[in-house]
Amino acid sequence: MYDELFDRLSKSDFRSRFKLKEKDILYIEQKGLNTIKSHARDFIAKRIAPAEIKNDGKQTPTKGHPVFIAQHATACCCRGCISKWHNFPKAVPLDNEQQDYLVSIIMEWIRRQML
Repeated sequence: MYDELFDRLSKSDFRSRFKLKEKDILYIEQKGLNTIKSHARDFIAKRIAPAEIKNDGKQTPTKGHPVFIAQHATACCCRGCISKWHNFPKAVPLDNEQQDYLVSIIMEWIRRQML
């Protein structure tokens, strides 16, 4: 479903650098994918969905949680990247459907990393 997007992302030197490490995979296995998805949903709702984000472009760490890594790998890390890669306008709150789309991309990337 997301093959075209993942193909484009793989051609980005920056995006393709992000990979899950062994400790990230262990964390996912311990918590389970449903919990990780819940974390992704929460991070997107609180850090990405609002129209105005005071530290946009810096709100997503590059390590510390598998979802953060996935957000950078999938260009779901800030409104600028989301605008560029996913065509959602900046300065407009993300609706539930848009948030679900971003979460599904993040989770698909994580699933592919777990293989």
